[in-house]
Amino acid sequence: MSAESLTAIIGGTALSQLPGMRVESRRVVRTPFGEPAGALLFGRIDGAPIVFLARHGYGHTLPPHKVNYRANLVALRDVGAARVFAVSSVAALIPSLLETRFSIPDQVIDYTWGRAHTFEEGVDGPIRQIDFNEPFDAALRQVLQRAVTGVGSTAHFGGTYGCVNGPRHATAAEVRKLIRDGNHMVGSTLMPEAALARELDLPYAALCVVTHMAAGSHAGPVASEALISGSRAEAVPVAQVVLAEACKLAQGQ
Repeated sequence: MSAESLTAIIGGTALSQLPGMRVESRRVVRTPFGEPAGALLFGRIDGAPIVFLARHGYGHTLPPHKVNYRANLVALRDVGAARVFAVSSVAALIPSLLETRFSIPDQVIDYTWGRAHTFEEGVDGPIRQIDFNEPFDAALRQVLQRAVTGVGSTAHFGGTYGCVNGPRHATAAEVRKLIRDGNHMVGSTLMPEAALARELDLPYAALCVVTHMAAGSHAGPVASEALISGSRAEAVPVAQVVLAEACKLAQGQ
């Protein structure tokens, strides 16, 4: 990879403040698929160029099913992003996942509906069918694992992310189905994001913040919103450090 290749980060607004990041500019980008969730924030970490996009918009105002995933990915591609690190909160479906702060999935099952999930509209020639056997880039997953270990944190490496529509949490019966289907975690943002990145030939991997056990996956009480928000808030500073380290490591490949 070029020493000047651009790393993109998609995540919550709080993640735009990465340790050591020197902000250089802010740019509004428009695409043939409409406007992305917000302005792109450009900067550097130890010389490595970074671009950040808040997936849910300024102030976290866009629910998962209203995110313009196509515009987000095209905007990052058009400004020269060479790779994408995505951050997403998840509920654990297996107890061992809750024992770690993060998860780096290697598979996904898509339960979403009503989202614009492809660029292939059948109007510009033959439809391209992408290989999506391995939805997350193996090399970038290794980078994230090294970054987590390097900052002294823990991550569950591998596992299947069940992507539901949200924004509500799943019912206990839905969670039991997710477990029967072989999912290890449940969230609502990585699809169609991962597939669209693949259609654009953008290497893509996810750092998932584990916040709580999903209802119905265990016999304990259902996690409160306060507990979930607190777990997420505690993880954000560590996620910032992990992503800063991952951006530096990605430049060295």
